Amino acid sequence: MEINLGKLPFDIDFHPSSSLIAAGLINGDLLLYRYAADTLPERLLEVHAHSESCRAVRFINEGRAIVTGSPDCSILATDIETGSAIARLENSHGAAVNRLINLTESTIASGDDEGCIKVWDTRQRSCSNSFDAHEEYISDMTFASDSMKLLGTSGDGTLSVCNLRRNKVQTRSEFSEDELLSVVIMKNGRKVICGTQTGTLLLYSWGFFKDCSDRFVDLSPNSVDALLKVDEDRVITGSENGLISLVGILPNRIIQPIAEHSEYPVERLAFSHDKKFLGSISHDPMLKLWDLDDLLQGSGNTLKSDSAVADSDSDEMDVDISLSKSSKGTKRKNESKGCNNSFFADL
Repeated sequence: MEINLGKLPFDIDFHPSSSLIAAGLINGDLLLYRYAADTLPERLLEVHAHSESCRAVRFINEGRAIVTGSPDCSILATDIETGSAIARLENSHGAAVNRLINLTESTIASGDDEGCIKVWDTRQRSCSNSFDAHEEYISDMTFASDSMKLLGTSGDGTLSVCNLRRNKVQTRSEFSEDELLSVVIMKNGRKVICGTQTGTLLLYSWGFFKDCSDRFVDLSPNSVDALLKVDEDRVITGSENGLISLVGILPNRIIQPIAEHSEYPVERLAFSHDKKFLGSISHDPMLKLWDLDDLLQGSGNTLKSDSAVADSDSDEMDVDISLSKSSKGTKRKNESKGCNNSFFADL
């Protein structure tokens, strides 16, 4: 199933409980579609959300609203029924907002182009945490809910671990020669997998984040821009050459290529709420929805639900928050690090 979005998309997100998918476009538009097998997708909503591109999209409040982020430094919450703006924060960050992820029912995290990560509490209507975690753009984030640790990857070649309970950057990896582009937690919380610019997958053991414990190079030389966890042993990768592959972790192997979006890099991957469809976007205007049963046929296609991530580290784990200068450039400071206390007042 294909949806022609008309413009290049930056991000997609599926509704948490129904057959809806949202996309953010390069011209700042937010689009919402209803999809179903064997029928044409129906556009339900088109909103010009931002003055610049709409880089990040996430459903919040059990799918009643969509939050978007932009290089214009704003974060917008939009009602999915009416398309009206619920709330807008004009200066959410001091630099372009690049990523958004859901943490809990009442919190989301945002990352910007200068390495700052912020956590927004929708219940308390405030920014609850702010971390100067990196020296370059935040490429991806993931959350270990049991230990309340937020992991981020960056163009500066490092992986960070932000402790939400202590409100500090707990540790950061040594600088890699590669930009880190994507991250997932696997093996019941024991391993963290990072995709890189050269296509190498870096495997970190939980609690030992200074250096990776293993490398998987079979996807090289094509960058791994997107990672999507299938279960504790398998991950779907989206690569620079347009291929979408099913990869096993420990033992590390390419199980099989499962789709080809186009000849362009796969920008984002996402599962539908029931894991019947895989969504992919690339450097073309097409949003593609793949039937997962067809894709994974013959490769052990039972999709397990994500297990709770074990808090296998102690609070005394490998900690070093002294941020040495990167050979790729000196750290840039955000002039505005303040948090707006009224952003979620109407959510």
